[in-house]
Formats: sequence, C-alpha cells, structure tokens
Amino acid sequence: MSEKVIREFRGARDAVFAEVIQDTLESFETGEVKPLAGLQEVSRATETSSEAKYYDNAPAIVINSTGSDEIKLVVSALNLETLAEITGQDYDADKGVLIEGERKPKYFALGYITKLTDGTERYVWRLKGTFSIPDETAATEDDGTDSNNQEVTYTGVNTVHKFDATKKTAKALVVDERDGKADLTNFFKQVTTIDTLQTKVD
Repeated sequence: MSEKVIREFRGARDAVFAEVIQDTLESFETGEVKPLAGLQEVSRATETSSEAKYYDNAPAIVINSTGSDEIKLVVSALNLETLAEITGQDYDADKGVLIEGERKPKYFALGYITKLTDGTERYVWRLKGTFSIPDETAATEDDGTDSNNQEVTYTGVNTVHKFDATKKTAKALVVDERDGKADLTNFFKQVTTIDTLQTKVD
C-alpha cells in the first residue's frame, strides 16, 4: 500500500494557449504555444449527471454521463492582440486596436501549472475548448491599493481524434511531477498529448 500523503493546492502559474488547427479521426494538430496572461487562480467544474434505472420495482442500474469542463481563470489584464485571438474578434496590428463585434470562435488548447503544498507541481494541457469574452471592471483610482483583474471561462470538450496510446478521445492531460516518470522538459514548447509525452531516460 502506498504511503498516505496529505496535500492541498497552493499556487498556479504559466498559463499558455495554442490554436487547435485540426482535430479529426486521422490527426490532432495545434499551432504555436503562446503566453496567455499572468495567472492568479484556476478552477475546474465538470458537468456530470447520474440517473438510476428501475427494474422490478427497484433501482437496478445507474447511468452516468460526463459533459464539458468549465475552467475559470483569474488573470492579469489581457493584451488586446491575445484577447482578440482567443475570443475570435478582430485586431488591427498596424493601428494597435481591438475591434469588438462579430466573433469567429476557434478551438484552443490551454496549458498551465498548479502547485501543491509539498512544493511539487502538476502540469496540465486541456486539449480542446473555447474561451469566453472575459468580464472586465475598471474603477477610479484612490489612495488605496485596489486594482482589478479579469476572469476568463474556458469550456473544454473531448477531442474528435482518438489517440494511439489509449484508442480514445481526450479532454486533458495531467502530469504529477511527484511521480517522477514523465519528461516535462518540453511540456509547454508544444501541446503535449498522451502520444507525444515522453518518459524520463535513466
């Protein structure tokens, strides 16, 4: 039996994203990994449901289903080019202006690191999802230290592609550094999947 260890989450950093260029039965391809913003907090809620089915006047089986993941990110103020890209709005690079209006939403992969109280970290790639337009609040300056950040919601879904290693679709890849088995050197240089994740070489 493995040793019981009590840990809690205490830290989050390095939010990044990359466009999902292709997600088909044949292949899963993503674009360049880019920084999102400073990450203050990340939380996840997964849509699930369970229903008992009755036979012979008694509950006999339970049907379970798992839906999308809702990832809430509290981040520093996004730069306009990044905001335009993740929300599918237009950005004029020559004039440095975000044009709010019609959206052409795209799918993105989302990566980040969470830290635990024992100092170890978990590396995460959420493979496919869309970003909401973030909430934004600005208030007048006073003699205090109040300031405002932004909250972005990322809705994660399963890939269409079934990966070779599992023969299944996937929503995310989560690696616990404490296990010491995966090579995390290039984890965020590209979107890492179960097919591309390498083990450490002794």
